[in-house]
Amino acid sequence: MQEWYKPTRLQIYSFVYSIPVVAFLANYILYGNRIFDDINIWIISYPLIIILCLAFWRGHVTIGNWVRHRYPKLEQTRIRIMIMALLVIPTMSASVLLIFFFYDFLHILGYEINAQDIKQGIFVGFSINLVFETLFEADYALGKYKETVEEKRVMQELSVFREFDMLKNQVNPHFLFNCFNTLSSLISEDKEKAEQFLDELSKVYRYLLRNNQSELSTVENEIRFIDSYFRLLQTRHGDAVQLNMEIDRMYKPYLLPSLSLQLLVENAVKHNALSKNKPLVIDIFTTAGNKLVVNNNLQRRAVKAPSNNVGLENIKAKYELLGQEGFQVLEDERNFTVVLPLIWNNTSDSGNRNFQSDERKKMIQ
Repeated sequence: MQEWYKPTRLQIYSFVYSIPVVAFLANYILYGNRIFDDINIWIISYPLIIILCLAFWRGHVTIGNWVRHRYPKLEQTRIRIMIMALLVIPTMSASVLLIFFFYDFLHILGYEINAQDIKQGIFVGFSINLVFETLFEADYALGKYKETVEEKRVMQELSVFREFDMLKNQVNPHFLFNCFNTLSSLISEDKEKAEQFLDELSKVYRYLLRNNQSELSTVENEIRFIDSYFRLLQTRHGDAVQLNMEIDRMYKPYLLPSLSLQLLVENAVKHNALSKNKPLVIDIFTTAGNKLVVNNNLQRRAVKAPSNNVGLENIKAKYELLGQEGFQVLEDERNFTVVLPLIWNNTSDSGNRNFQSDERKKMIQ
Protein backbone atom coordinates (compact mmCIF):
# COMPACT_ATOMS: atom_id res chain seq x y z
CA MET A 1 0.00 0.00 0.00
CA GLN A 2 1.32 3.47 -0.94
CA GLU A 3 2.29 5.74 1.99
CA TRP A 4 0.18 8.87 2.23
CA TYR A 5 3.10 11.29 1.81
CA LYS A 6 4.13 9.92 -1.58
CA PRO A 7 2.77 11.76 -4.65
CA THR A 8 0.11 9.95 -6.61
CA ARG A 9 0.53 9.22 -10.30
CA LEU A 10 -1.92 12.00 -11.16
CA GLN A 11 0.03 14.50 -9.03
CA ILE A 12 3.30 13.55 -10.74
CA TYR A 13 1.84 13.73 -14.24
CA SER A 14 0.15 17.04 -13.53
CA PHE A 15 3.47 18.55 -12.45
CA VAL A 16 5.43 17.18 -15.39
CA TYR A 17 2.95 18.41 -17.99
CA SER A 18 2.20 21.78 -16.38
CA ILE A 19 5.66 22.90 -15.27
CA PRO A 20 6.80 24.16 -18.72
CA VAL A 21 3.79 26.51 -18.81
CA VAL A 22 4.22 27.55 -15.17
CA ALA A 23 7.92 28.29 -15.69
CA PHE A 24 7.14 30.36 -18.77
CA LEU A 25 4.48 32.42 -16.95
CA ALA A 26 6.76 32.98 -13.95
CA ASN A 27 9.59 34.22 -16.15
CA TYR A 28 7.23 36.43 -18.11
CA ILE A 29 6.08 38.06 -14.86
CA LEU A 30 9.71 38.49 -13.77
CA TYR A 31 11.16 39.84 -17.02
CA GLY A 32 8.25 40.75 -19.27
CA ASN A 33 9.04 40.87 -23.00
CA ARG A 34 12.74 40.28 -22.31
CA ILE A 35 11.85 36.58 -22.28
CA PHE A 36 11.62 36.70 -26.07
CA ASP A 37 14.99 38.40 -26.61
CA ASP A 38 17.31 37.38 -23.76
CA ILE A 39 18.66 33.83 -24.16
CA ASN A 40 20.08 33.94 -20.62
CA ILE A 41 16.54 33.84 -19.22
CA TRP A 42 16.03 30.44 -20.91
CA ILE A 43 19.47 29.17 -19.91
CA ILE A 44 19.54 30.41 -16.28
CA SER A 45 16.13 31.49 -15.01
CA TYR A 46 13.92 28.93 -16.75
CA PRO A 47 15.59 25.82 -15.20
CA LEU A 48 15.96 27.67 -11.87
CA ILE A 49 12.21 28.31 -11.75
CA ILE A 50 11.57 24.62 -12.48
CA ILE A 51 13.82 23.59 -9.56
CA LEU A 52 12.14 26.05 -7.17
CA CYS A 53 8.65 25.00 -8.32
CA LEU A 54 9.58 21.34 -7.81
CA ALA A 55 10.50 22.03 -4.19
CA PHE A 56 7.32 24.02 -3.54
CA TRP A 57 5.16 21.46 -5.40
CA ARG A 58 6.55 18.69 -3.21
CA GLY A 59 5.64 20.63 -0.10
CA HIS A 60 2.12 21.37 -1.34
CA VAL A 61 1.57 17.72 -2.25
CA THR A 62 2.70 16.60 1.19
CA ILE A 63 0.31 19.03 2.88
CA GLY A 64 -2.62 17.97 0.66
CA ASN A 65 -1.95 14.28 1.14
CA TRP A 66 -1.62 14.70 4.90
CA VAL A 67 -5.02 16.37 5.05
CA ARG A 68 -6.56 13.51 3.04
CA HIS A 69 -4.81 10.99 5.28
CA ARG A 70 -6.08 12.78 8.39
CA TYR A 71 -9.65 13.09 7.08
CA PRO A 72 -10.01 10.18 4.66
CA LYS A 73 -13.76 9.53 4.59
CA LEU A 74 -16.16 10.71 1.91
CA GLU A 75 -18.40 12.32 4.53
CA GLN A 76 -15.38 14.38 5.64
CA THR A 77 -15.02 16.04 2.24
CA ARG A 78 -16.28 19.44 3.44
CA ILE A 79 -13.89 19.70 6.37
CA ARG A 80 -11.07 18.38 4.18
CA ILE A 81 -11.64 21.16 1.62
CA MET A 82 -11.85 23.83 4.33
CA ILE A 83 -8.55 22.75 5.90
CA MET A 84 -6.92 22.52 2.48
CA ALA A 85 -7.98 26.11 1.73
CA LEU A 86 -6.62 27.33 5.07
CA LEU A 87 -3.27 25.59 4.56
CA VAL A 88 -2.64 25.71 0.81
CA ILE A 89 -3.46 29.39 0.17
CA PRO A 90 -0.97 30.72 2.76
CA THR A 91 1.79 28.30 1.72
CA MET A 92 1.16 29.08 -1.96
CA SER A 93 1.43 32.83 -1.29
CA ALA A 94 4.58 32.29 0.74
CA SER A 95 6.09 30.23 -2.09
CA VAL A 96 5.44 32.97 -4.65
CA LEU A 97 6.92 35.64 -2.36
CA LEU A 98 10.01 33.52 -1.76
CA ILE A 99 10.64 33.28 -5.50
CA PHE A 100 10.43 37.06 -5.98
CA PHE A 101 12.50 37.90 -2.89
CA PHE A 102 15.07 35.27 -3.90
CA TYR A 103 15.42 36.77 -7.39
CA ASP A 104 15.55 40.29 -5.95
CA PHE A 105 18.07 39.41 -3.24
CA LEU A 106 20.49 37.79 -5.72
CA HIS A 107 19.58 40.33 -8.41
CA ILE A 108 19.30 37.46 -10.90
CA LEU A 109 19.60 38.83 -14.45
CA GLY A 110 18.98 42.31 -13.06
CA TYR A 111 15.60 41.62 -11.49
CA GLU A 112 14.18 44.08 -8.96
CA ILE A 113 11.01 43.30 -6.99
CA ASN A 114 7.83 45.36 -7.40
CA ALA A 115 4.25 45.18 -6.13
CA GLN A 116 2.73 44.51 -9.56
CA ASP A 117 4.86 41.39 -10.04
CA ILE A 118 3.81 40.07 -6.63
CA LYS A 119 0.11 40.59 -7.39
CA GLN A 120 0.40 38.83 -10.76
CA GLY A 121 2.48 36.02 -9.25
CA ILE A 122 0.01 35.37 -6.44
CA PHE A 123 -2.92 35.43 -8.89
CA VAL A 124 -1.24 32.94 -11.26
CA GLY A 125 -0.16 30.72 -8.35
CA PHE A 126 -3.64 30.76 -6.83
CA SER A 127 -5.30 29.90 -10.17
CA ILE A 128 -2.94 27.00 -10.87
CA ASN A 129 -3.28 25.61 -7.34
CA LEU A 130 -7.06 25.92 -7.46
CA VAL A 131 -7.25 23.94 -10.69
CA PHE A 132 -4.93 21.17 -9.58
CA GLU A 133 -6.12 20.86 -5.98
CA THR A 134 -9.67 20.57 -7.30
CA LEU A 135 -8.48 17.87 -9.70
CA PHE A 136 -6.62 16.01 -6.93
CA GLU A 137 -9.60 16.17 -4.58
CA ALA A 138 -11.98 14.92 -7.29
CA ASP A 139 -9.60 12.04 -8.08
CA TYR A 140 -9.33 11.17 -4.37
CA ALA A 141 -13.11 11.33 -3.83
CA LEU A 142 -13.71 9.14 -6.89
CA GLY A 143 -11.18 6.60 -5.62
CA LYS A 144 -12.82 6.50 -2.18
CA TYR A 145 -16.22 6.10 -3.80
CA LYS A 146 -14.97 3.11 -5.81
CA GLU A 147 -13.48 1.61 -2.63
CA THR A 148 -16.80 2.05 -0.85
CA VAL A 149 -18.70 0.39 -3.69
CA GLU A 150 -16.19 -2.48 -3.77
CA GLU A 151 -16.38 -2.92 0.02
CA LYS A 152 -20.17 -3.09 -0.17
CA ARG A 153 -19.93 -5.67 -2.96
CA VAL A 154 -17.50 -7.80 -0.95
CA MET A 155 -19.69 -7.56 2.15
CA GLN A 156 -22.74 -8.58 0.12
CA GLU A 157 -20.83 -11.59 -1.25
CA LEU A 158 -19.73 -12.59 2.25
CA SER A 159 -23.31 -12.22 3.43
CA VAL A 160 -24.50 -14.45 0.59
CA PHE A 161 -21.90 -17.09 1.46
CA ARG A 162 -22.92 -17.00 5.11
CA GLU A 163 -26.58 -17.40 4.19
CA PHE A 164 -25.68 -20.28 1.87
CA ASP A 165 -23.82 -21.97 4.73
CA MET A 166 -26.85 -21.53 6.97
CA LEU A 167 -29.11 -23.06 4.34
CA LYS A 168 -26.72 -25.99 3.79
CA ASN A 169 -26.56 -26.61 7.52
CA GLN A 170 -30.35 -26.90 7.56
CA VAL A 171 -30.27 -29.72 5.00
CA ASN A 172 -28.07 -32.31 6.66
CA PRO A 173 -29.71 -32.46 10.12
CA HIS A 174 -33.17 -32.46 8.53
CA PHE A 175 -32.29 -35.30 6.17
CA LEU A 176 -30.49 -37.32 8.82
CA PHE A 177 -33.33 -36.96 11.30
CA ASN A 178 -35.84 -38.37 8.80
CA CYS A 179 -33.55 -41.26 7.90
CA PHE A 180 -33.03 -42.22 11.54
CA ASN A 181 -36.77 -42.25 12.05
CA THR A 182 -37.12 -44.60 9.08
CA LEU A 183 -34.29 -46.80 10.34
CA SER A 184 -35.88 -46.98 13.79
CA SER A 185 -39.14 -48.21 12.25
CA LEU A 186 -37.37 -50.80 10.09
CA ILE A 187 -35.43 -52.29 13.01
CA SER A 188 -38.64 -53.36 14.66
CA GLU A 189 -40.30 -54.48 11.39
CA ASP A 190 -37.56 -56.09 9.29
CA LYS A 191 -33.98 -56.37 10.56
CA GLU A 192 -32.61 -57.54 7.20
CA LYS A 193 -34.16 -54.54 5.48
CA ALA A 194 -32.82 -52.33 8.23
CA GLU A 195 -29.28 -53.56 7.47
CA GLN A 196 -29.76 -52.86 3.76
CA PHE A 197 -31.14 -49.43 4.56
CA LEU A 198 -28.20 -48.63 6.85
CA ASP A 199 -25.74 -49.70 4.16
CA GLU A 200 -27.43 -47.48 1.56
CA LEU A 201 -27.66 -44.64 4.08
CA SER A 202 -23.91 -44.68 4.69
CA LYS A 203 -23.26 -44.43 0.92
CA VAL A 204 -25.80 -41.69 0.40
CA TYR A 205 -24.75 -39.66 3.40
CA ARG A 206 -21.09 -39.84 2.40
CA TYR A 207 -22.06 -38.42 -0.98
CA LEU A 208 -24.31 -35.88 0.69
CA LEU A 209 -21.51 -34.54 2.88
CA ARG A 210 -19.10 -34.26 -0.02
CA ASN A 211 -21.56 -32.59 -2.37
CA ASN A 212 -22.93 -30.23 0.26
CA GLN A 213 -19.60 -28.39 0.43
CA SER A 214 -20.50 -26.49 -2.74
CA GLU A 215 -23.26 -23.98 -3.34
CA LEU A 216 -23.91 -25.35 -6.82
CA SER A 217 -23.81 -28.78 -8.37
CA THR A 218 -24.13 -30.03 -11.93
CA VAL A 219 -27.33 -31.64 -13.13
CA GLU A 220 -25.33 -34.79 -13.82
CA ASN A 221 -24.11 -35.03 -10.21
CA GLU A 222 -27.57 -34.31 -8.81
CA ILE A 223 -29.09 -37.06 -10.98
CA ARG A 224 -26.47 -39.57 -9.86
CA PHE A 225 -27.22 -38.72 -6.25
CA ILE A 226 -30.97 -39.12 -6.77
CA ASP A 227 -30.33 -42.59 -8.20
CA SER A 228 -28.61 -43.52 -4.95
CA TYR A 229 -31.18 -41.76 -2.83
CA PHE A 230 -34.06 -43.49 -4.61
CA ARG A 231 -32.54 -46.89 -3.84
CA LEU A 232 -32.59 -45.80 -0.20
CA LEU A 233 -36.30 -44.98 -0.51
CA GLN A 234 -37.06 -48.28 -2.19
CA THR A 235 -35.43 -50.16 0.66
CA ARG A 236 -38.07 -48.67 2.91
CA HIS A 237 -41.12 -48.33 0.64
CA GLY A 238 -40.59 -50.85 -2.14
CA ASP A 239 -42.84 -50.34 -5.18
CA ALA A 240 -44.95 -47.78 -3.33
CA VAL A 241 -42.69 -45.08 -4.71
CA GLN A 242 -41.58 -44.85 -8.35
CA LEU A 243 -39.10 -42.54 -10.06
CA ASN A 244 -38.93 -41.66 -13.75
CA MET A 245 -36.12 -39.50 -15.11
CA GLU A 246 -35.71 -38.05 -18.57
CA ILE A 247 -32.74 -35.70 -18.73
CA ASP A 248 -31.51 -34.22 -22.00
CA ARG A 249 -27.76 -34.72 -22.28
CA MET A 250 -27.21 -31.09 -23.22
CA TYR A 251 -28.34 -30.02 -19.73
CA LYS A 252 -26.07 -32.34 -17.74
CA PRO A 253 -23.25 -29.75 -17.35
CA TYR A 254 -25.70 -27.07 -16.20
CA LEU A 255 -25.83 -26.05 -12.53
CA LEU A 256 -28.47 -25.84 -9.82
CA PRO A 257 -28.32 -25.40 -6.03
CA SER A 258 -26.81 -28.47 -4.43
CA LEU A 259 -29.20 -31.14 -3.12
CA SER A 260 -32.28 -29.46 -4.60
CA LEU A 261 -33.55 -32.70 -6.13
CA GLN A 262 -33.06 -34.63 -2.89
CA LEU A 263 -35.07 -32.05 -0.97
CA LEU A 264 -37.91 -32.15 -3.51
CA VAL A 265 -38.05 -35.95 -3.63
CA GLU A 266 -37.96 -36.11 0.17
CA ASN A 267 -40.73 -33.52 0.30
CA ALA A 268 -42.92 -35.57 -2.07
CA VAL A 269 -42.46 -38.74 -0.04
CA LYS A 270 -43.12 -36.95 3.23
CA HIS A 271 -46.44 -35.35 2.26
CA ASN A 272 -48.08 -38.05 0.13
CA ALA A 273 -49.64 -41.42 0.88
CA LEU A 274 -47.65 -44.41 -0.42
CA SER A 275 -49.02 -47.83 -1.33
CA LYS A 276 -48.41 -50.53 -3.93
CA ASN A 277 -51.90 -50.05 -5.33
CA LYS A 278 -51.50 -46.28 -5.55
CA PRO A 279 -47.78 -45.62 -5.81
CA LEU A 280 -46.29 -42.17 -5.57
CA VAL A 281 -44.85 -41.41 -9.01
CA ILE A 282 -42.09 -38.80 -9.21
CA ASP A 283 -41.07 -37.52 -12.63
CA ILE A 284 -37.86 -35.55 -13.15
CA PHE A 285 -37.27 -34.14 -16.62
CA THR A 286 -35.76 -31.22 -18.50
CA THR A 287 -37.60 -28.83 -20.78
CA ALA A 288 -36.67 -26.13 -23.27
CA GLY A 289 -35.60 -22.85 -21.77
CA ASN A 290 -33.02 -24.39 -19.42
CA LYS A 291 -35.51 -25.78 -16.91
CA LEU A 292 -35.59 -28.93 -14.82
CA VAL A 293 -39.01 -30.04 -13.61
CA VAL A 294 -39.84 -32.24 -10.61
CA ASN A 295 -43.44 -33.46 -10.66
CA ASN A 296 -45.36 -35.91 -8.49
CA ASN A 297 -48.97 -37.07 -8.39
CA LEU A 298 -50.91 -35.73 -5.43
CA GLN A 299 -52.36 -38.23 -2.98
CA ARG A 300 -52.25 -36.42 0.28
CA ARG A 301 -51.91 -38.25 3.58
CA ALA A 302 -55.01 -38.46 5.75
CA VAL A 303 -52.91 -37.14 8.61
CA LYS A 304 -50.57 -34.39 7.54
CA ALA A 305 -46.91 -34.91 8.32
CA PRO A 306 -45.35 -32.22 10.53
CA SER A 307 -43.51 -29.69 8.41
CA ASN A 308 -41.32 -26.62 8.93
CA ASN A 309 -41.15 -25.92 5.16
CA VAL A 310 -37.36 -26.31 5.12
CA GLY A 311 -37.25 -28.01 1.70
CA LEU A 312 -39.01 -25.60 -0.64
CA GLU A 313 -38.02 -22.48 1.28
CA ASN A 314 -34.41 -23.62 1.28
CA ILE A 315 -34.32 -23.99 -2.50
CA LYS A 316 -36.20 -20.74 -3.07
CA ALA A 317 -33.82 -18.87 -0.77
CA LYS A 318 -30.79 -20.22 -2.63
CA TYR A 319 -32.13 -19.05 -5.98
CA GLU A 320 -32.85 -15.63 -4.51
CA LEU A 321 -29.31 -15.37 -3.17
CA LEU A 322 -28.00 -16.28 -6.62
CA GLY A 323 -30.22 -13.62 -8.20
CA GLN A 324 -31.64 -16.31 -10.48
CA GLU A 325 -35.27 -15.96 -11.54
CA GLY A 326 -37.61 -18.70 -12.72
CA PHE A 327 -38.13 -20.86 -9.62
CA GLN A 328 -41.80 -21.92 -9.57
CA VAL A 329 -44.09 -24.06 -7.45
CA LEU A 330 -47.27 -25.20 -9.25
CA GLU A 331 -50.11 -27.21 -7.81
CA ASP A 332 -53.47 -28.46 -9.02
CA GLU A 333 -55.84 -31.22 -7.94
CA ARG A 334 -53.69 -34.01 -9.37
CA ASN A 335 -50.08 -32.84 -9.46
CA PHE A 336 -47.48 -30.95 -7.49
CA THR A 337 -44.75 -29.45 -9.68
CA VAL A 338 -41.56 -27.52 -9.00
CA VAL A 339 -39.66 -25.81 -11.81
CA LEU A 340 -35.93 -25.28 -11.27
CA PRO A 341 -34.10 -22.86 -13.59
CA LEU A 342 -30.76 -24.28 -14.70
CA ILE A 343 -27.66 -22.11 -14.64
CA TRP A 344 -25.09 -22.11 -17.42
CA ASN A 345 -21.79 -23.61 -16.27
CA ASN A 346 -18.90 -21.44 -17.51
CA THR A 347 -16.35 -24.01 -16.33
CA SER A 348 -17.73 -26.91 -18.34
CA ASP A 349 -15.22 -28.48 -20.69
CA SER A 350 -15.00 -27.65 -24.38
CA GLY A 351 -16.45 -31.02 -25.34
CA ASN A 352 -19.63 -30.27 -23.44
CA ARG A 353 -19.80 -26.79 -24.93
CA ASN A 354 -19.41 -28.15 -28.45
CA PHE A 355 -22.07 -30.77 -27.83
CA GLN A 356 -24.46 -28.17 -26.47
CA SER A 357 -23.76 -25.92 -29.46
CA ASP A 358 -24.61 -28.75 -31.85
CA GLU A 359 -27.79 -29.50 -29.92
CA ARG A 360 -28.87 -25.87 -30.09
CA LYS A 361 -28.32 -25.82 -33.84
CA LYS A 362 -30.52 -28.89 -34.17
CA MET A 363 -33.24 -27.23 -32.07
CA ILE A 364 -33.11 -24.10 -34.25
CA GLN A 365 -33.30 -26.14 -37.44
